[in-house]
Amino acid sequence: MGRPLPAPGPDESWGDIHGELRRTGSVVLHASMPDWLPAGGTESELRRRLGRDWRRYESLAQPRTRERFVASRLLLRYSAAAVLRTAPDLVDLAYQPGGRPYVRGCDQIDVSLSHTEEMMVVGITRRGRIGVDVERADRRLAHTGSERQACTPYEKACLDAGGDEVRNDTMVRLWTLKEAYSKALGQGLRFRFTEFGFALDDGEPRLTRPDGSRVPGGEWQFGTYPAGAGYVIAVAVCDAGFGELADLSVRTMLDDGMFDALLGAPGQGRNPGPSGQPAGLLGDPDGVDAVARAELSDDGRQVVADRALGKIEASGDLGGVGAPGGEA
Repeated sequence: MGRPLPAPGPDESWGDIHGELRRTGSVVLHASMPDWLPAGGTESELRRRLGRDWRRYESLAQPRTRERFVASRLLLRYSAAAVLRTAPDLVDLAYQPGGRPYVRGCDQIDVSLSHTEEMMVVGITRRGRIGVDVERADRRLAHTGSERQACTPYEKACLDAGGDEVRNDTMVRLWTLKEAYSKALGQGLRFRFTEFGFALDDGEPRLTRPDGSRVPGGEWQFGTYPAGAGYVIAVAVCDAGFGELADLSVRTMLDDGMFDALLGAPGQGRNPGPSGQPAGLLGDPDGVDAVARAELSDDGRQVVADRALGKIEASGDLGGVGAPGGEA
C-alpha cells in the first residue's frame, strides 16, 4: 500500500495513476475542492458530467453543499476512469441502500470517498475492500467525549501513558483509522468504535480487540499519513485474495461485442447518453436508480464501496473482533 498522492487536475495526465494501482494494488488520491469546481459551462454540460448524480445534486439546497458534491463526484469519476482506462463521463456511479456509491459494472475495483472542509480523498483498490477517511490534524478530540465514545480500554491506557503532548495527535490517528476501517467493512458509524481498537506503538497500525490483544490474520493493512495543509488521511485495505489482475481496463469485462449484445445495436456502448452513461444500458432513460437519492451522512461525507462484495455475514468478516454483520 503506497502513500497518498496528490491527484492530477482534470486537464492533466492521469497515466501514472493506473500504473500505481497496478504496482501496489491500491491507490489513494487527495485534492482540494476548489480545484475541482467546474469553471463556467452550461446546465446541460454539468448534467452530462454528473450522470445519475444530477438528481441528487438538484435536491441539495445549500450552495456550499452543492459545490462539495460536484467536486467530490468529479474527482471520484476521474480517479476511477484513470484506473479503468475509460472516459470520466462513462464512469457510472450508482448507489446501494444507505447511499454508498459503487462503480456500476466494474466489480474489479472497490472505491472509497471522504472529504472534510476543502480536502477530498479517494481510495481505489483491486485487492478487495478499501476505506479512507480524512480529518484536520488539529481537530480537538483529546479530553472530549470522543475518547469515551471511541476508545477501547487498551487505547485509553495508551493515551494516558503517552502524555498530553501527543494525546490529540494520537486521538486523530485513532479516529480516522476507525472510520476508514468501518467504511471498508460497509458499516460506517453503525459499528461501535469501542468494539475494536488499534495499536500504534510499532510502526504500521495493527488491529486489536478491546483488551489490546492482536486480531489474528494478515489480510488487513492500515496506515495514517499527513497530507495537504494540516490534514491526516487514514487508509484501510483488505486483501480478499482476488489475485493479480493483468489489466484493469473496462474492456477486460465488456468488449464491443458484449456492449452490442447488451444494447441490441452495434456501437451504442461507446456513446454516453444524456446522463453521462452508455445510453440504454440501465433500461432507464434517465439512468437514475431509486437508491441514488439516498441521503448523505450528517457531516456530508460519503462512503463508496463495491456492491459485488456482498454481505458481511459473520464476525470473521470484521477481522475477528466480533461485531454483528450487515449489508456491505
